[in-house]
Amino acid sequence: MDTLSQLKSELENEYHITKSFMELFPEGKNEYAPHEKSMKMMPLATHIVEIFGWPAIILPTSELDFGKGGYKPTHLSTKEELLKKLDEDYKNGQKALSNVQEEDLNPSWALKNNGEELMKWTKYEAIRHALNQITHHRAQLGIYYRLNNIPLPGSYGPTADSVN
Repeated sequence: MDTLSQLKSELENEYHITKSFMELFPEGKNEYAPHEKSMKMMPLATHIVEIFGWPAIILPTSELDFGKGGYKPTHLSTKEELLKKLDEDYKNGQKALSNVQEEDLNPSWALKNNGEELMKWTKYEAIRHALNQITHHRAQLGIYYRLNNIPLPGSYGPTADSVN
């Protein structure tokens, strides 16, 4: 099985779907959240686009420790910045996948906070988890869009907005 080519293909597919969502990001709604416990719209969208760069973080390392400054969230404020960050992180993720071999997906990789292990996977599983996170959070963004009467693009087929 050629796992790397499948991961690259899936990352590319998710990139195109996500780009169609980010192209619709509304002006003046950065701080919108449907509930007090919900992430605000711009930080959610930023998180989604950042995930495309995760293969470049996962593949050359054995862990990411949030408590030790191993991750600094990006702060964006415009649709143009979102689209630029999406393109950059997608290219970095694809490049990382292009520069490794199948066996490089086997070692363990962990998410930690001040040394406490939160999650641990193989590098393959960590990348798969990242792809799942893109889908999960993009669906959240779709709810935000729906609640703001923003027509939804299709993801894996048409939406009610794309059906006549």
